[in-house]
Amino acid sequence: MESIFRRRSVRQFQDIKVEDEKIETILKAGMTGPSTINQQPWEFYVTTNKETLLKLSNCSPYASFVKNAAVAFIPCYRADVKAIDYAQIDLAIATQNMLLTIDHLGLGAVFIGVAPSAQVMDYVSDVLNLPDNLKPFSIVPCGYSASEGSAVDRYDASRVHFLD
Repeated sequence: MESIFRRRSVRQFQDIKVEDEKIETILKAGMTGPSTINQQPWEFYVTTNKETLLKLSNCSPYASFVKNAAVAFIPCYRADVKAIDYAQIDLAIATQNMLLTIDHLGLGAVFIGVAPSAQVMDYVSDVLNLPDNLKPFSIVPCGYSASEGSAVDRYDASRVHFLD
């Protein structure tokens, strides 16, 4: 439960390799999420290749720090699933599971939206050489944080409405 309230966006990373066991745990967490009609539309691409990280960092003006990550996860969804309108929701849940697990493992990460921008999706697809039926959803650059920080309390009671 602590990870929900402690997680923060990390954009600066130390030059330290993330252990393979931690990468696998993060992927397992992503695949543990619920999905519409249990379609599990996900495919996960993972890269530690500095050239690929550099290319991914150019996908949008908000992704420049990807090049300094130790590893990047690129959750993708299959466009040929039965309930395609819900595939991005399924990937959002999977990505949140990954982000919370990353925090729990003592790592840092940040969510970079790729979908639904056709231009960014096409760019990432080209970098990863994705087959036509796979669509990139996000990029999650990850590593050991280069700085200490704290999460922000975003709770706003004025946005809660109790119904009788």
